[in-house]
Amino acid sequence: MKYIVASFCFLMLFNCSEKKEESPKTPLKIWFNQPTKKWNQGLPIGNGSLGAMIYGNPKNEIICLNEETIWTGGKDYNRDKKDAGKYIDTIQKLLFDEAYMDAEKMVQDKILSDRLPSGENTYQMLANLFIETPGLDSISNYKRELDINTSLVTTSFSSNGVHFKRNYFSSFPDKVMVYKYTADKKGEINMSAWVKRNAQTKISVSENKIEFSEHVGNGHGVKFHATLHFETVGGTSEVLEGKLVISNADEVLVKVIAASDYRGSNPEIDCEQIYRNIASSSYKKLLNRHTEDYQSLFHRLAFKISDNTGEDLPTDERLKQVKAGTEDNYLTQLQYQFGRYLLISSSRPGTLPANLQGIWADGFTPPWNSDYHININVQMNYWMAEMTNLAECHEPFLEFIGNLREMGRITAQKTYNARGFVAHHTSDAWHSTAAFGKARYGMWPMGAAWCCQHLFTHYEYTEDKEYLKNQAYPIMKEAALFFVDFMVKDPKTGLLVTGPSISPENNFLTKEGEKATLNMSPTMDREIVLELFYNCIASAEILNIDKDFSDLLKSKIAQMPPLKIGKDGRLLEWVDEVEEAMPGHRHISHLYGLHPSNQISKTKTPELFEAAKKTIAGRLSKGGGHTGWSRAWIINFYARLLEGDKAYENILALQRKSTLPNLLDVHPPFQIDGNFGVVSGITEMLMQSQNGEVHILPALPKAWSSGSIKGLVARKGFEIDMTWELGKLKTLVITSKLGNTLNLRYQDEVKQIETKKGEVLEFNY
Repeated sequence: MKYIVASFCFLMLFNCSEKKEESPKTPLKIWFNQPTKKWNQGLPIGNGSLGAMIYGNPKNEIICLNEETIWTGGKDYNRDKKDAGKYIDTIQKLLFDEAYMDAEKMVQDKILSDRLPSGENTYQMLANLFIETPGLDSISNYKRELDINTSLVTTSFSSNGVHFKRNYFSSFPDKVMVYKYTADKKGEINMSAWVKRNAQTKISVSENKIEFSEHVGNGHGVKFHATLHFETVGGTSEVLEGKLVISNADEVLVKVIAASDYRGSNPEIDCEQIYRNIASSSYKKLLNRHTEDYQSLFHRLAFKISDNTGEDLPTDERLKQVKAGTEDNYLTQLQYQFGRYLLISSSRPGTLPANLQGIWADGFTPPWNSDYHININVQMNYWMAEMTNLAECHEPFLEFIGNLREMGRITAQKTYNARGFVAHHTSDAWHSTAAFGKARYGMWPMGAAWCCQHLFTHYEYTEDKEYLKNQAYPIMKEAALFFVDFMVKDPKTGLLVTGPSISPENNFLTKEGEKATLNMSPTMDREIVLELFYNCIASAEILNIDKDFSDLLKSKIAQMPPLKIGKDGRLLEWVDEVEEAMPGHRHISHLYGLHPSNQISKTKTPELFEAAKKTIAGRLSKGGGHTGWSRAWIINFYARLLEGDKAYENILALQRKSTLPNLLDVHPPFQIDGNFGVVSGITEMLMQSQNGEVHILPALPKAWSSGSIKGLVARKGFEIDMTWELGKLKTLVITSKLGNTLNLRYQDEVKQIETKKGEVLEFNY
């Protein structure tokens, strides 16, 4: 191996990284030769807050509109069960005595809230926009496509000798969605447009505008206002039977604006201000600003797997062939970049985090309320943010974690008599933290602690000490403080354990053969708490503060139980060796230490590493991975296990079993976490940066014999470009943005290199 070092200024390097583009020889388009009648097979656009799902019907178009803050419900300061804290000690004793069913009954009766957010606090669509086009006869030359390189959806078709085109995008800089309708002959645009929401929606239609507003949730939720401005070239417009009717126009431009009072402002005034800002902007200017903004993020990273078949088939046909048994590297790289597109489109600075469906939801009762499941799903949404050069898209989730504290402090005090803050398996736009539902999923006080991993991860990539001091560390410390109070000594071992708790949504069999779910110190609890404590200790040392608190955490760590391996060589899911009730369960929570944490690795913990291998193999042999998000997690596990071919097998399984024709992931139904999880998994197959090393091509499968990726980001601020051929690394360029020591691993060789800020290392193999 030889390497050359070149030095440039940091600013130049940063600008260059933003201008990386996908090769024009491999366009990135999801496209079809027919429209759809199904919402979940439409084409999504979004700017973090405003989104739409576009069906692409020439005659009777449906566009499902979304705005990220359209939530029913509100903050409920009384959701936590009254007097729950009185029963925690008794429940812990029952669990220590292995009276699992008695403990579960008490948890259900005394701890879990009966004030359920489900169905009360829910995300909703903004409305459906209908566009009817009269006079179209037979349709030919039809195509609908999403161009991932430009974030533009286009529907085109011919009818009666006229070719029509419809363009759609959602602009982050201008806070507007824009739709343009054109034809190659003048006077051929005819349409009727109207919106539909529900009986409570106030709708006003004029010759060039549709306005609608509502106080959602029958007055228990946000107030919103939305406007659709129709600007025509040629032709006439009028209102007929409550619809805006445009006749014989050359072109129609629609500008969609929406806002709510979620953040305290007046939505009608907000909409008026946004429109004033863009009223004089031409379509070309709006499109250029949108494209420039989007590509400044998206084009930071380019990915290509060789030996693919290009873009010669519609996406649904490609996927159909894969489901029938073929393999398609082009589809994989398209799926990868589609995941990045979806994150850019659903999570931007100043917005809410991406929910279970990003920002796209149909109707008023989306699956699981489109809420924030913090027992893996929302975390999976953001695993790929830093490593795929989209750190800004991580910010909404980092802000959300801090916002959990207000409600989480109440839950910690009322439910556990503890300081700090805590959150359970589900939250929402109102930052709910209470334990509710059934014990097998609701009695899990680890949600906030898992979320806190993301706070420190962001620091590991940026080394922004002001962020660590003012944002991340105070939140992590408060989460850790809860566990300082919550952990108790196991009377049998004298070790500190957590509980009552669960291994998310899983069950074990008692000695009497009954299905139980509650336990003291499930393996995942121990892994999450250990990581939280270590991250707090590391942060305090970096900031040179809080030595007493760090010492306290160190003393707690010394008293925590170790990870255990069972008689069959697998990692134990619970602190004791019990029989699994569902050996093929979709959650594989006890492998948290393998991924997303880094407590288990081949070099640091070889015995646990082998136990993790047996664990995942056992789970899969019993039918595990049957949901999209679970399969995506398995891809990440196999990447960490350095098993590239097995990771690839699970990418194929995700495509064949859990992917819709438009490449959206299904649980079922549609959940966006699988789209995001596969991106982090593929990334970790090509580069990993935990354990103080940057590991190049750690899990490259045989199916990707040659390829390239440019713009990956590793911890400690290294940006990485690489190519490989015939399964071997060919070229590697690493830019040191922060000037840290680089511990570079390729295969079995590790090389330590001191770098300077802005330095570029070029390696030839």
